[in-house]
Amino acid sequence: MPKIYLSPSTQDWNPYITGSGSEEYNMNLLADALEPYLLSNGIQWVRNTPDMTAASSIRQANELGGFDFYLALHSNASGAGNEGQNRGIIVFYYPGSARGQEAAELFAASLREVYPLPDRVTTRTTTSLGEVSRTRYPANLIEIGYHDNYADALWIESSRPQIARALARGLTELFGLPFIEPQAPETGRVAAGGSALRLRDYPDAEGTVLGLMPDGAAVTVYGEWQGWYVAHYGGMVGYAAAAYIEV
Repeated sequence: MPKIYLSPSTQDWNPYITGSGSEEYNMNLLADALEPYLLSNGIQWVRNTPDMTAASSIRQANELGGFDFYLALHSNASGAGNEGQNRGIIVFYYPGSARGQEAAELFAASLREVYPLPDRVTTRTTTSLGEVSRTRYPANLIEIGYHDNYADALWIESSRPQIARALARGLTELFGLPFIEPQAPETGRVAAGGSALRLRDYPDAEGTVLGLMPDGAAVTVYGEWQGWYVAHYGGMVGYAAAAYIEV
């Protein structure tokens, strides 16, 4: 199953014009809203912490290894003399990164469905943003609106569930997974008639087997799609046939 490094902004010095808090505060709330979608769609993640910096986030991701994507969540601000004059979303990716460009276009398409000015959702290459240029993985840094613009700041604050859902849809499309709405986690038990139940990387009998869950084993179910559960067991995450799990 895919694994991402999730890096909400650590910039606590950038205030929202509405007075709701900093860029760091608001992007961490957005990351909080995204996590249930990651769980329900079987996407694993490691997340930075507010006491880190962009540099230490990049370093941690590169040192840990094993990620399929690096996603940085930020909000923007206009330059001096233009404060509050701009609106829009920019999805940055590294030039020449086909996977990064693919992801940027998917995120932009999904965000256009929820942003009030869809023509101002754009993608752009950059070599100057470390979270795009210095990671070992395909990466996007998304500037989600302008926090010095009152309308944008209000939209971010009031639309976190919709923004999180749009980001999750972009990720599932990138990884070729079905999109599953979050549900409250449920404890289930494997009921496979004495046999072990296969945990797969895709909700299909042809999906690659990630591991086996013994009959009677307790599992956590985070989502369901067409007869398959997103199941967590023993550090493994994947899809298992719902018919063989009692919840």
